[in-house]
Amino acid sequence: MQRLINEIVERAKANRQRIVLPEGTEERTLKAANQILTDGVADLIILGKPAEIEACAKEWGLGNINKATIIDPEDHPKKEEYAQLLCELRKKKGMTIEEARKLVVDPLYLGCLIIKNGDADGQLAGARNTTGNVLRPALQIIKTSPGITCVSGAMLLLTHAPEYGKNGILVMGDVAVTPVPDAEQLAQIAVCTARTAQAVAGLDPKVAMLSFSTKGSAKHEVVDKVVEALKIAKEMAPDIAIDGELQADAALVPEVGASKAPVLLSPDMLTYWLSPASKWATSPTNWCNVWDMLMP
Repeated sequence: MQRLINEIVERAKANRQRIVLPEGTEERTLKAANQILTDGVADLIILGKPAEIEACAKEWGLGNINKATIIDPEDHPKKEEYAQLLCELRKKKGMTIEEARKLVVDPLYLGCLIIKNGDADGQLAGARNTTGNVLRPALQIIKTSPGITCVSGAMLLLTHAPEYGKNGILVMGDVAVTPVPDAEQLAQIAVCTARTAQAVAGLDPKVAMLSFSTKGSAKHEVVDKVVEALKIAKEMAPDIAIDGELQADAALVPEVGASKAPVLLSPDMLTYWLSPASKWATSPTNWCNVWDMLMP
């Protein structure tokens, strides 16, 4: 578990990215930012009132926040430039420059505009804001990768059970964004979650499309959706090992099924949160959320 975390950190250090933190006075965010800056993992851009951020850093004993670039959303040199960019991006939706000027002071919108303008590489938010509020400006400004029409969330599960997945490492999707995906969306989620497993965890992904049926053991429209999604996913990414439809035990337990898949795809979010995987996610395991399919 710690080895994987260390590997992720070392890869980040070797390819330092510029990351925007829109929730500049949120305690957990600022404490994590201080550690990132202390270890030299990334270059950070923190959004908020400089005096408030400095006061928080002092209160919480964070000595390296001054290494970050701090931008006041209401007062910075590129405010008008970003407003013009937003207006241009949304003009087909009828946005006026006056509306853009109002939105550009919203840290979530500003962060995405900084990325879109090439002034940063990524953004991390959600400690204080809802998923919907975080994703809305990202979808409007950054948009999705070519060929992808839906956004999903993947959860990296680091368990203490090496017999599951790859030495106890599992990646689960979608856990947070699309409640009831159709077959096309489910296929996209499968492929993008597999790519996340490769990029973030360094896994050679084996994807299991989960269901309450294993290889036709039950008949239902939800099973049909998973079967159709499997077909689409294989066509989208023939280089990825994808199997289904499988019950969770068949996907994970060697005595039940031979796939031992480290990447699990739930047919909908309710199924995920009622599954054994969600119990791992909410038990004493380490976990992190990864948003898939957004690109600058």
